[in-house]
Amino acid sequence: MDEAIRKARVLIEALGWIRQFRDRHVVIKLGGSALDDPKSVRSFLTDVLFFETVGMKPVIIHGGGKEISQGMADAGIEPRWVQGRRFTDQATLDIATNVLAGDICNRLVDEIHDLGGDAVGLSYLSGKNLLIGKRLSLTGDSGEDIDLGFVGEVTEINREFLDAAASAGQIPIIPCVAIDRTGQRLNVNGDTAAAAVARLLKAEKLVFVSDVPGILRDRDDADSLISHITVPRCRGLIADGTIAAGMVPKVEAALEAIEAGVGKLHIVDGRMPHSVLLEIYSDKGVGTEIVP
Repeated sequence: MDEAIRKARVLIEALGWIRQFRDRHVVIKLGGSALDDPKSVRSFLTDVLFFETVGMKPVIIHGGGKEISQGMADAGIEPRWVQGRRFTDQATLDIATNVLAGDICNRLVDEIHDLGGDAVGLSYLSGKNLLIGKRLSLTGDSGEDIDLGFVGEVTEINREFLDAAASAGQIPIIPCVAIDRTGQRLNVNGDTAAAAVARLLKAEKLVFVSDVPGILRDRDDADSLISHITVPRCRGLIADGTIAAGMVPKVEAALEAIEAGVGKLHIVDGRMPHSVLLEIYSDKGVGTEIVP
């Protein structure tokens, strides 16, 4: 009986959040080593299916860096990085977009179906590519243009594809591949793509699911997790180097989304079972939340 009462209390705790977030979009970026472990992926997708069942509108955007690197290695292509971004020539683009929109996207759709839900891949392979973009241009220290090849940034979305998926009760799965106005495929960074979609949707939440527990005061101490932080404080931690390396573009993209109207950002560890569910539908959470 005590165990049954405890379960009831957990449900009551979640009730307020369920009512608050009903009919709201939550954009979730799945990446890092969380994509490599089938158990972690299944746990994550179970959480997403729960969101959809209780009335939220989850939108999943995924990366796939390790599988792309493996595909390039199999093809004998040496990766080249420019300012932290993968230089994308035509051969690399073909591998990257086929891995993302084909292999990984289809696996996630099939897994949701296996769990009893419904999902649809919104990519160029399905004829429903959600992300519209343009070539990304960067400037070097001396003012010179930096060529990244077929690397892009998201400027718009095909909103009708999302609305159609919602009307059909389908969870949209979106690989980080954009199409420009000429029909050219572009490889886009998954974190910035998710932030752009969240910004364009004015989403209630943007969630980054990766292989880090959140923002740490000390990168070598998991117990130094910052569970709640504001946008100005985040900018201070970037400036003083507490937030560094690969976490910087992730957080900066999220801050821009929050300043454009997204309600809140969460960073959670996808290796923890049901981390997304615990972060959103419990009072305390398990990762880092960033608020305006």
